Amino acid sequence: QVQLVESGGGLVQPGGSLRLSCAASEDIFSNYAMGWYRQAPGKERELVAAITRGGSTNYADSVKGRFTISRDNAKNTVYLQMNSLKPEDTAVYYCNADETHFFIATGRYLEVWGQGTLVTVSS
Repeated sequence: QVQLVESGGGLVQPGGSLRLSCAASEDIFSNYAMGWYRQAPGKERELVAAITRGGSTNYADSVKGRFTISRDNAKNTVYLQMNSLKPEDTAVYYCNADETHFFIATGRYLEVWGQGTLVTVSS
């Protein structure tokens, strides 16, 4: 059964940093590239960073140079280091398989999500 547990969110001032963690179940973590997504109020969920099983990374333009995704294969955990945070980064952050990789591999869309972790960037 897919399990995803995100943590590390909070309130931070503009320019500050946070590190998010996501503990994922073996079936997801070992078989697919992983990604961090975010959903701001009134907006659709978007993929902001992804990492393959081999460690190759990709970022949305809005976070490139500020966010860093990494994974610890021994702990089935994926991280998101967020620096130089801006108010527009405020959102609930989720981790999951990379949606494109998942669809190509299974023919299905992502259906199970964790509870997410709220990041609020405000002075």
